Amino acid sequence: MFRPALAAVDTPVLEPDVDTRSRLLPPYNVILLNDDDHSTDFVVEVLRKAFHCTLERAFQLMMVAHETGSVVVWSGSKEVAELKAEQITTFHEIRDRDKKDLGPLDVRIEPAE
Repeated sequence: MFRPALAAVDTPVLEPDVDTRSRLLPPYNVILLNDDDHSTDFVVEVLRKAFHCTLERAFQLMMVAHETGSVVVWSGSKEVAELKAEQITTFHEIRDRDKKDLGPLDVRIEPAE
């Protein structure tokens, strides 16, 4: 049986219109803000629990926030920064003298520069 030869056809290669390379997302900072309501012991304890840092490191971070108004306590992916900020806000201080709930520490996240 006779079969005709098939002509070779060049198949065009389509280039994507969109850059498909993976891009790294910018890191985010978790920033603890100073306030005059919470005790230093409470702030240090929250930092130790949320970030598993030493007593000395937690005290240093608390002092920087106290002296400058804020301190970066953690940097990393946005999702984890949001989680860390949420963890910090789950702790509430109850003042001993009148049992008033002072609420959580002030914290925010923002892109690292």
